[in-house]
Amino acid sequence: MNRIANILRDGHHTFMGIELLVAPGALVPREETELLGYAAVEALALIDEPRVIDMCTGSGNLACGIATKVPTAQVWCSDLTTETVAVARANVEKLGLTSRVIVKQGDLFEALAFLEATIDLVVCNPPYISSGKLEKESSALLSHEPREAFDGGPYGLSIQQRVAIDAAKFLKPGGLLMFEFGLGQERQLNAVLARAKAYTDVRFVNNIDGAARVAIAKRKHE
Repeated sequence: MNRIANILRDGHHTFMGIELLVAPGALVPREETELLGYAAVEALALIDEPRVIDMCTGSGNLACGIATKVPTAQVWCSDLTTETVAVARANVEKLGLTSRVIVKQGDLFEALAFLEATIDLVVCNPPYISSGKLEKESSALLSHEPREAFDGGPYGLSIQQRVAIDAAKFLKPGGLLMFEFGLGQERQLNAVLARAKAYTDVRFVNNIDGAARVAIAKRKHE
């Protein structure tokens, strides 16, 4: 955790090739989340003027990374706390993205209702560590960063369950939902997506070590 403390002390961190502001109230962007960011960029490559939601935006790293790599993208992002929203807005302004990245505050999609059925991609790096692990072997994570950035409920999938259901209202038919998830959670996440009854063509993206870390699901055509 000394590395995280040092990054926060410096106040800056690089993600997807861009320099971001960081602060104790928001999760410091992790290198593994770049896998999700670049998967999103690849998926958007063939879409003209794509419309994107970055849910659980944190410092705005995914929203800013995607908007930087896809200059025609319009991105809306949201998070729950005042601290995270402040950091995300500061990064959007710092990178000159205010015309294409809009930051909202609310409980998941509640501040984005005006976007229903218009979105090409929902990307989400949610909390995915179980509450029990945070009390024990993963407790050191809470030394420098907020609990809400890590705590995924009893099984580490509480936010994914909600996002899988709610995102279906916002995605166009054929639109994509992308999640980062924890090591070994692919079977449970596959079940979460199946229970939502709104998705097809579920697949996973592996990291450099061959471990599945990103899920991609396509919104069904009604």
